[in-house]
This record gives sequence, C-alpha cells and structure tokens, in this order.
Amino acid sequence: MEIFFLNFFNCLIMSLFSLVGVAFLVLMERKMLGYLQFRKGPNKVGVWGVFQPFSDAVKLYTKEFFFPCKSNFFIYWFSPFLSMFISLIIWFMFPYTLIVVSWKFSILFMFMVMSFSVYGVMLSGWSSNSSYSLLGCMRVLAQSISYEVSFFILILSTIFFTKSLSIYSFCKFQNLNYFFFLMIPLFIMIFTSFLAELNRTPFDFSEGESELVSGFNVEYGGAGFAFIFLAEYLSIIFSSSILCWCFLGSLTMNFIFFFKVSFLTLIIILIRGVLPRYRYDKLMNLCWKIYLCSSLFLLLFYSSISI
Repeated sequence: MEIFFLNFFNCLIMSLFSLVGVAFLVLMERKMLGYLQFRKGPNKVGVWGVFQPFSDAVKLYTKEFFFPCKSNFFIYWFSPFLSMFISLIIWFMFPYTLIVVSWKFSILFMFMVMSFSVYGVMLSGWSSNSSYSLLGCMRVLAQSISYEVSFFILILSTIFFTKSLSIYSFCKFQNLNYFFFLMIPLFIMIFTSFLAELNRTPFDFSEGESELVSGFNVEYGGAGFAFIFLAEYLSIIFSSSILCWCFLGSLTMNFIFFFKVSFLTLIIILIRGVLPRYRYDKLMNLCWKIYLCSSLFLLLFYSSISI
C-alpha cells in the first residue's frame, strides 16, 4: 500500500511540474521567435514577461463556453481532454533511479501510448463538423501512418544494442560512449520523425494556417484550445527527453540532462522560426520511399554489428 501511494504521489508531482515546464517553454518559444524576427517577445507582465504564460492560461480558462451548433457535442469537448491525458500518461515511463514506475517494458509502453496520440486530433477534427477541421485531421491520419512505421523500426535498431526495453538500460549502456556517435543517421531520422509526430514546422500540415485556417483546432477556443496547446508542448518536452535518454546517455539525477533537454527543445523552436512548411506530397515520398527503406537497411546493419 505504501508503494502504491508513493507511485501515485510521484506521478502527481511529475504531472504538475510538467505543466509548469510547459509554461516556461511557451515563454522561451515566444522570446526566441521574437528575437528571430527582430522584435521583443513578451516583456510586460512580470519581470521580463515571466508571468505572461500564466496570464494567458487565466484568460483561456475564463473565456466563454461555446460550441458549433452542428458539432458532436460530447466528442467535441472530450477530444482535447483525451489529447491532454495521453500527453500526461506517457510521462509515467520516466526512468527513476530508485523504484516507483520505472519498469522493464517502458519502451513498449511508449509505443502503445504514442499510437493513441492521433485519436485526439482525429476526433477533434471530425466532431467539429467543419471542412477545415476535417481536412486537418485527414492530413494527420495519412501523415501518422506514413512515418510511424519507419519510426518504430528506427527505435528498434537502438534496442538491439541494449537488449532491453527499459529506458534506464539506455542510460546505463552509455556511460562511456553516447549512442549519438554510433548512430548519427538514426538520430537525425528519429528527430525528423518526432517533428512529424509533434505536428511541428516544417511538418505542421494539420495546422497549416495558410491553407486550413489553423486546421483541426479551428473551432476550439478557451479551455478546449488550452488543452490541445498543453498536449502539444508536453509532447515536445517528452520527445526531447526521449532523444536524450536514447542517444545522449543522460541520467535524470544531474543538471546536464536538463541542459540537453533544453538544447534539443531550443533546436525545435529554431526550426519553427527558420524553415518553411514542407510540401505534403514530399513528406509522403520522404516517409514511404526514403525513410522506410533506409530504416530497414539500418535495422539489418545495427542488428548484425550488435551481436
């Protein structure tokens, strides 16, 4: 019983601090995008604009409750909570050093939860009963099917080195040498696949403002939009953490881990400010004709040298 309460308390603390981390990530993104465009970001609310994300959250959660008259009401308001829940529950695979929920099959748990992430976007777009929302969710479905096959094969290539499905094993195996230096092609391809998983630039086809008027979430405002927004940025922090555990060998007990996560998150933000949106048919060609073939060859190569 004590272990159960310890697990519950630890997961609660993890969820709360993850949400606080999202607030400061949003502030960093707005600051970086501002300086990239030769202007200042938020700098009025609090010292250097520190309280700007919290004031935005108060504004969103106190806005008027409304919904499109022809929408599917229950699914329309349930789907943002589903996206938020999926982005929070995936943090339960966090590799704690002592006990709690660091189990042997955390990689398998990550695959299972990530495969559900598309349902929140799909239900949001379909239940809004809007043509722009429907086009956005259809793009997400086609996009997820195309890159997730190669993405899982790429992760499987790293598992051949550790012979384990535990994230903690990845950290222990990289005490002397990072997997990044052994698997630079894998790192680049997985990082690109994460950009597509997160619907971030240059693969933000579900939210293509110039084509879809914000895409699948165009009908959402207030609390619904806030939950979708939090789910996306929680996934950004999680993807940076996964890359650190799998390729940069960082245990969670030192300051260097948080520095590496911040650095990878900064790269994702810089990509948004620098690169234009990719063309949709080129993403399909990239995933099916290049990444899938390359991932299969890399799987054979790394499985052969790891024996």
